[in-house]
Amino acid sequence: MRAERLVALLFTLYSKRSATVAELAEALGVSERTMHRDIAALRDAGVPLWTEAGRHGGVRLVEGWRTQLDGLTSREAVAIFAMGVPQALAELGLGTAMSAAHAKLFATLPPALREQAQGMSQRFHLDAPGWFRPADDTEHLAAIARAVWEQRRLRIGYGRHGRVVQRTLQPLGIVLKAGVWYLVAEVDGDFRTYRLARIDEVEETGERFERPAGFDLVGWWQRSSAQFEQSLRTVPVQIRLSPLGVRALPAVLDADGAVQALEQAGPPDQDGWTCVTVELEEPAIAATQLIGLGDEVEVLAPPAVRAAFVAMVQRMADRHR
Repeated sequence: MRAERLVALLFTLYSKRSATVAELAEALGVSERTMHRDIAALRDAGVPLWTEAGRHGGVRLVEGWRTQLDGLTSREAVAIFAMGVPQALAELGLGTAMSAAHAKLFATLPPALREQAQGMSQRFHLDAPGWFRPADDTEHLAAIARAVWEQRRLRIGYGRHGRVVQRTLQPLGIVLKAGVWYLVAEVDGDFRTYRLARIDEVEETGERFERPAGFDLVGWWQRSSAQFEQSLRTVPVQIRLSPLGVRALPAVLDADGAVQALEQAGPPDQDGWTCVTVELEEPAIAATQLIGLGDEVEVLAPPAVRAAFVAMVQRMADRHR
């Protein structure tokens, strides 16, 4: 971590040419005492620094010092500069690394590209967590991320269904989904997913492991997510839709599932309404989803979903009398 911070300090000075200790400390998110130590470390490493005391003094690099950032096109440099995700990176323990990367780019980009990169970062922002939900507990995230990177086996205590179970696993990757952190790991030859907020304890076993040949985290997560979503749609529900309801169905339900259901539907009846069968969850949840179609839908079967839908509509009507 300190090495990353020193690199960030080095290139911050290169871009600013001169700055006070307080300004540098604020830019890198450390105390002024830590900044004084980092400045001394750079000087001891042979970086040509001048320090000037007084009200207008500060720290600056010797004129003519420069570095090169090779191997990046202008578009690649701008894209990296614009990629923030600061909270997620900080939780992974990579916040300083991103600061260092930004400082390098800012220091070495030509003025026109520097202005373009700054403009992009002010126009695009990724806010991963969902609305109205507290952030997940990430107490063990940095330790797990380190084990993923160093390929070290872990023993964890995992709380689920009111009890904690012990697992020894091989951590393969970490995924941030809608503000929730997940660990993908290999356990006894199977790939499994663990929600980090439910991990109560983490202990390194001291053993290294070899990653499975050909394992692709992104591809595996996409397949696993699709299977999970499909497993939730367990109730075939027959509905009757108006022409407007047909058009609205993909926006109200899962788009892929809705399109597939509409493709399998028969022709409209004499009133122009279409009978469709969709796969939904248990009756109460199904009724909540279908209510988004308003009076453009009629629930035909099963009786439990129809009853839940009618009861919900009745409660809404009673509340608005």
